Amino acid sequence: MRVLVDTNIVLDFLLQREPFSQNAEMLFQAIDKEEVVGYITATTLTDIFYIARRHTRDVEQARQAVSETLTAMAICPVDRTVLELAFDSGLNDFEDAVQIFSAVTQGLDAIVTRDAQGFLSSPISVLSVQELLQQVKQQNGG
Repeated sequence: MRVLVDTNIVLDFLLQREPFSQNAEMLFQAIDKEEVVGYITATTLTDIFYIARRHTRDVEQARQAVSETLTAMAICPVDRTVLELAFDSGLNDFEDAVQIFSAVTQGLDAIVTRDAQGFLSSPISVLSVQELLQQVKQQNGG
């Protein structure tokens, strides 16, 4: 299954943010085992760097967070088409709209988030980490 992973879940994993880090860890394990192909938007990388640097107060740790993300995830481009679709969608949260239309443009199966409210208008499935892992388990005959 190919899924766009919401920025907050990546940050939960990288920064070990409680109480969310355990679910994020399980998702990244599934990605590592190639049970799931994880994608992020290109713009997520700048958010990760900024937030990790602010959280750790260390540029090298922020760079490491970006490096780990690049290693684990595929990248959805954010181009004019994606930005125009996001803008024209009328969604209140432009960042979420960019993520939605990046996923749509890439033909991904779902968006994985812990903030389903922000993705109510998504034309593709929106799942929690638990819901995604349950679907993967069912697909693998477990």
